[in-house]
Amino acid sequence: MSGRVLQVNVSPGGVPKLPVPNAHVGRLGLAGDDHTDPAGHGGPNRAVCLLAIEAIRRVAAEGHPIAPGTTGENVTTEGVELGALPAGSRLAIGRELIVEITGPTSPCTNIAGSFLDGRFSRLSIRTNPPDTRVYASVVREGTVAPGDVVEVLAKS
Repeated sequence: MSGRVLQVNVSPGGVPKLPVPNAHVGRLGLAGDDHTDPAGHGGPNRAVCLLAIEAIRRVAAEGHPIAPGTTGENVTTEGVELGALPAGSRLAIGRELIVEITGPTSPCTNIAGSFLDGRFSRLSIRTNPPDTRVYASVVREGTVAPGDVVEVLAKS
């Protein structure tokens, strides 16, 4: 299964995360990206947050004002249903970067502006598993840019 990177997003803290032409991804995340709540976000097991455009489109079709980057994802993908991948799944992104999904991201009040009546739980794995954001650790550092191929690697 493969797809592509649609958008790369960073911010000095909080949301929305805004698109950039590319970013180096190190063990602790994307260069130029930070968090308002470092206790709840970031670190080696939550270095990269990913969300599929397919999920964004489903949520937007319900009238929610969601768009790439508004829920804090660093990488918006297309063609891979990220919410369906189990923890431990690895993704090769571009020519260098390899990340490993560590689990779903719990939605929080910081992203409430992307939802009608602030209903940020719309991205909860408990209620809408295909539409959840996922966290990933960095297995091999590299640069990520829109258009990069995203390939789900076979489990070893």
